[in-house]
Amino acid sequence: MKVSEILTQSTKAFPSLEIVPPLRGLTKEELLESIAPFMEFSPKYINVTSHRDEFEYKAEPDGSFSRHLVRNRISETTVCAAIMSKYDIEVVPHIICGGSTKEEIESRLDNLAFLGINNIVALRGDSMSGEKRFTPTPGGYRYANELVEGIRQYQGSTTYRRSRGLDADERFFCIGVGAYPEKHFEAPNIETDIANLKKKVDAGADYIITQMFFDNKVYYDFVEKCRAAGINVPIVPGLKPLSTFRQVSLLPESFSLDIPIELTEALTKAKDNKEAVYEIGTEWCAMQCKDLISNGVPAVHFYTMGKTDNIVSILKECF
Repeated sequence: MKVSEILTQSTKAFPSLEIVPPLRGLTKEELLESIAPFMEFSPKYINVTSHRDEFEYKAEPDGSFSRHLVRNRISETTVCAAIMSKYDIEVVPHIICGGSTKEEIESRLDNLAFLGINNIVALRGDSMSGEKRFTPTPGGYRYANELVEGIRQYQGSTTYRRSRGLDADERFFCIGVGAYPEKHFEAPNIETDIANLKKKVDAGADYIITQMFFDNKVYYDFVEKCRAAGINVPIVPGLKPLSTFRQVSLLPESFSLDIPIELTEALTKAKDNKEAVYEIGTEWCAMQCKDLISNGVPAVHFYTMGKTDNIVSILKECF
């Protein structure tokens, strides 16, 4: 079932999850075991992030340096197939611009279609390690709206439709896109960022998932601005509980977000007590989740980032 259909047909809010592909060396059984605690809460779908290849430089005997491709994680497609082998749940792999040509992305889409996966999230992706700004791959896409448009054009061809048994106006892939409710760090202002988001929707995106935030008013204001701008697709809020005091400075730096003064002060008072910090972050996120549900959001998306216990605690309290 397509995520857009799940969002519009569900009669009450539900949780969804986002996981990071494991590092090489982890077994399929270990991956599935890490997901198991979430399944009792009946998440409707699981997103699987995509990570571009990295390069490392090695010194050669002659004093020069050679560049070597490094792939540290299992691919998102493989992870999706592993999840599908055990659980009856929709999987949503991320497709990113960075690191791939248009042809390589088309090949990836064919692999997903072969597995029966018709939900994806289209993102620009981050810059490579060591780069200050995103640099598109030669022959690839520069922006997420171009990626969405490219996916729609590719699957819109007559040959593709015939191979999938699609009607003339039927879409195979349901496409989600990301949004920063406090604006992307590269955008000069929120209005420009929302205008760029609308380009993704106009290109064919079916729904939006927001980046994490810690003040629900930020989300409500963002949705209101999106509706005023003519963006009418579902906008799913994304949450992540703070789990360490270090994240008080790391998350704003990495995701261009604010942490409310009330939460900051509580965490600062408890900074020398790891368990207290963990509990404060979990309780704050649960409070956010309850408020979002009471205000009618279709779903709440959780960024797990390899953590289990705090998310499970929130799911028990809210769902």
